[in-house]
Amino acid sequence: MAKAKPLKILIVEDEPLLVMDVEMMVEDSGHQVIGDAASLGEVEALTLASEPDLVFVDMQLAKGSNGLDVSALVQRRWPEAFIVYVTANPRMIPEDFAGGHGVIAKPFSRTGFLAAMRYLEEGIIAPPPSIARPVDFVGARALDAWQVAT
Repeated sequence: MAKAKPLKILIVEDEPLLVMDVEMMVEDSGHQVIGDAASLGEVEALTLASEPDLVFVDMQLAKGSNGLDVSALVQRRWPEAFIVYVTANPRMIPEDFAGGHGVIAKPFSRTGFLAAMRYLEEGIIAPPPSIARPVDFVGARALDAWQVAT
């Protein structure tokens, strides 16, 4: 699949080394990180030049905030954005994903994250993806239509 344009990605994570790692993988995938935040308050204070297409959100964030509150804010502020939780605590995510579109569990491998990125890229730009859902990505029911015959 030919990429129409780079995805604009926001990273909400409170571990600086992980933010740098995810930024590098996003950029290696040909996409653009348009911002990062470590807490709900930082997301509220963001002034972005453009709306994100995809937001990676950790569940436990700085200053006692959490990914579910960030997800709710993203849904109000940027309703077209896809939300993917990146967390070591996937059990904290409600069955309905609280409006999120999926989860990548920590720890993850570079290969697994990049496979999930490719799947999300295809699904966001020109759904459905031409590849099967990677094992490192658990999709919400809203993405069931993305499944390809394998």
